[in-house]
Amino acid sequence: MTNDQGYVVASYLVHGNLNFHKKAQDIAVGLTVGSWTDLPKVKKEQMIPHLGKVIDVKVLNHNSNEIPKALLMIGYPLVNMNPDIPSILTTVFGKLSMDGQIKLIDLHIPDSLLTQFPGPRFGIDGVRRLLGVHGRPLLMSIFKQCIGLPIHELEKEYQNQIDGHVDLIKDDEIYFRDDYAPVLKRIGTFEKRNQHHKEKTEKKVLYAVNLTGPVTQLVEQAKHLSNSGATCLLLNVAPYGFDILHRIAADPDINIPIVAHPAFTGSFYPSPYYGLSAPLLLGKLMRLSGADIVLYPSPYGSVAMPQDEALNIAKQLRCPNNIHRPAFPTPSAGIHPGLVPALYRDFRENFIINAGGGIHGHPQGTSAGGKAFSDAVQAVVSGRTLAEAAEDSGELHSAINKWGVL
Repeated sequence: MTNDQGYVVASYLVHGNLNFHKKAQDIAVGLTVGSWTDLPKVKKEQMIPHLGKVIDVKVLNHNSNEIPKALLMIGYPLVNMNPDIPSILTTVFGKLSMDGQIKLIDLHIPDSLLTQFPGPRFGIDGVRRLLGVHGRPLLMSIFKQCIGLPIHELEKEYQNQIDGHVDLIKDDEIYFRDDYAPVLKRIGTFEKRNQHHKEKTEKKVLYAVNLTGPVTQLVEQAKHLSNSGATCLLLNVAPYGFDILHRIAADPDINIPIVAHPAFTGSFYPSPYYGLSAPLLLGKLMRLSGADIVLYPSPYGSVAMPQDEALNIAKQLRCPNNIHRPAFPTPSAGIHPGLVPALYRDFRENFIINAGGGIHGHPQGTSAGGKAFSDAVQAVVSGRTLAEAAEDSGELHSAINKWGVL
């Protein structure tokens, strides 16, 4: 990696029967000054500060029957871009994303630019302080019963989730039309339930309300929800854009955690030949832009992600960088209590278990589903097997009978 702090260095995986060194040089010039060899000397001197440079070219399969591939590292001068994700991504991968089998794997961003991004306002330690929970993974329930239900029915379902010992409850990401239970009504009703629960059990719960509306109004809407008593926000980052996350996280009047949902990101990361890598898209860029909690597919559930990618996302979200707080990885989709030992083995204590069907689909109902998870978490943290814990927990026993144990 270059020590030159004046560049953003992009790493690309390129496939094809190409002269990779020439390809790298073409990218360095084409995505910065446009052309070079034909420019007069005076023009070159003027353009030198803006010229990209080839940092490294690593051919990965010299003697293979596979399609040739290489890792190219190109440096882009900071002077060419603004301190925002749209500027960076357009510079390093705008038209290049349409130029054959090329995938953006990573970005090395110097500290001078990193400091201009908000990062998580709360992060792992801040969310734990809000909840007063330490030493174990957190548990989040997905509010699946939402569209078309009136507020009194949602209130019952909310209480069922609270009674299941969860730490956070989030709206479903598709909850846009809330005619029957408007957002401010939900916040007020659910926060009353949260307060009653805290008085009764001394346990706090955060409700992540889905942030929706025209993109030009989202920052003001987030501020309005925060001022109206919201304790957490849910944002579909990819459809709305990383810069909206950045602006919400940087606003001093929006002092509540942000949960980033991965909706639409499957359009970018799954292909080995195109798009952005999952650790960059769902890890580095989410954290840089200000997400405190990031949802993404687990390696085990119904929308499974390769284990190395899932772990690398967690690494990007949690690794120390001396500038931004670490964010909570939240491996999701198809999670049930029998997966808790595998989750804990791979992600240790600083992650969030996010469950929908694994809570609501419990044979004894939603509250029992939450308790089954809670008992599973307590078991793995204390070194017990789920089979041992199930002897003392009818809820966990029923969950294992239904879904099994990984």
